[in-house]
Amino acid sequence: MKRFEGKVAFVTGASRGIGKGVATKFAEEGAKVCLVDINEEVLSSSVSELTDQGYDVIGQTADVTDKKQVEAAVDAVVAEYEKIDILVNNAGVIRDNMLFKMEEDDWDKVMNVHLKGSFNCAKAVQKHMVNHKFGRIINTSSTSALGNRGQANYSTAKAGLQGFTKTLAIELGKFGITVNAVAPGFIETDMTKATAERIGISFDELVSHSVSQIPVGRSGKPEDIANAVLFYAMEESSFVNGQVMYVAGGPKD
Repeated sequence: MKRFEGKVAFVTGASRGIGKGVATKFAEEGAKVCLVDINEEVLSSSVSELTDQGYDVIGQTADVTDKKQVEAAVDAVVAEYEKIDILVNNAGVIRDNMLFKMEEDDWDKVMNVHLKGSFNCAKAVQKHMVNHKFGRIINTSSTSALGNRGQANYSTAKAGLQGFTKTLAIELGKFGITVNAVAPGFIETDMTKATAERIGISFDELVSHSVSQIPVGRSGKPEDIANAVLFYAMEESSFVNGQVMYVAGGPKD
């Protein structure tokens, strides 16, 4: 029997990168998975790809910053699968810049997607988890939560998600719901490709520089984060609650 047979996972920002890697791992392990993303075209392609491989997945197009869209997506999944066992708050954006160049819209966009989006999804999903006396909420933070040049908005949002994680762990633990966070280091995704473009170097150069700073001597892949997420979601991890796991190829303070 696969580890997540009979479980239902709801993964945001799931059309590509880390989110797609997480959704794919859950599907491979027998879970029914809803992929949620704002980009309908890319989402449809990812859902079709997984469906063609025989996995039980559906897609929901939603802007996580919009409460009504999130609630509609959650209701659709519950109507289809009768429950939601696992929520992975992964939707994210970057609007990097030094503070003196950062626009208010850049700050607001990052805060809304990471923090308000995670709030909307957790609030919509937790009531179903409470009813079933079981749930796993996994938030995607980042090593940038510890501070990173040019990312005042992103770093603040990711640090905020860690506080959100620990508070929900306290509030929801008595209902059989654990809440934890994964904090990726350098992962090869479209987002890090955008970072290379922003700072004016090739992606290969960015990867090479990053690897030189990583003790294990390689960059991270989406499946590295997916493996950590699956650990938090396992039945065997029910006593792990309110924790932040840095998945970065080396120690982080």
